[in-house]
Amino acid sequence: MENHEEHHHPPYKFIFMILIVCTGLSWIADVLKESFPGPAWLAVTVLAISTMKASCVMLYFMHLKFERHWKYVLLAPTFILAVGLPLALFPDVGVHYYDVDVPQNPIESRAAGNFHGEAAVEGHAAGTHH
Repeated sequence: MENHEEHHHPPYKFIFMILIVCTGLSWIADVLKESFPGPAWLAVTVLAISTMKASCVMLYFMHLKFERHWKYVLLAPTFILAVGLPLALFPDVGVHYYDVDVPQNPIESRAAGNFHGEAAVEGHAAGTHH
């Protein structure tokens, strides 16, 4: 007599329904965005729902729930990069992105006195030509 292990399939239809409900919740949150205290709350809500959806997809459709613990060893470099890359780029992108050392708008440059051709522009406006 052969010993066959009974193989249970994941509840794909149930997980699919969870994904549909989560997608609907994201849509409702976006429609009701004026009722949130601020845009950060909307972002946190939608990202939390998206994280739940991604977890369902990874655990059931990618079968990670049924794998052994070696999957964490494989995900460790990805986690290190996911945390390390933003930290490494923060001084260049995050800190200086909104600090404009030299205004790019010519009108702002003239108002700030940073326009290199300021004397030529003023001379031209006054009608004096070289």
